[in-house]
Amino acid sequence: MSSSVDLGKWLKQFLEEQQGTAGTIHLVENGGLRLAAAINIPPPVQQVVEWVPKGKGMAGLAFERNEPVHTCNLKEDASGNVKPGARAVDAQAAVAVPVTGQQGSVFAVIGIAFPTEREFTQAELNDLMASARTVREAAGETS
Repeated sequence: MSSSVDLGKWLKQFLEEQQGTAGTIHLVENGGLRLAAAINIPPPVQQVVEWVPKGKGMAGLAFERNEPVHTCNLKEDASGNVKPGARAVDAQAAVAVPVTGQQGSVFAVIGIAFPTEREFTQAELNDLMASARTVREAAGETS
């Protein structure tokens, strides 16, 4: 089974590799998402995202849709996908990436935020999804 230390180490390395400034790992639990690790996420935001229902916010939508949900600017997004608490994160572009387990269903959602505004190509999203899948080992999920 995973430990929060393993997940925190994995998240730190993932952010460094992807040049992200903040991130989260949510694990699927009881039909929603439970926060398992966070880096550079303000404590009040961590409290708000401690439990995320399916379909709420970027992580909940990524879980529901089993596809990445992204914004080019957290602070100015008007899509309805970004919840107000996310605007408190010191970042602009962000992506919530679902990770499927060995059964093919989503078992985790990785959130990553970047320091500048940007659009994401499908190739960049595919690369993020491939990199995010490496969390399976840290979370104790075998492929």
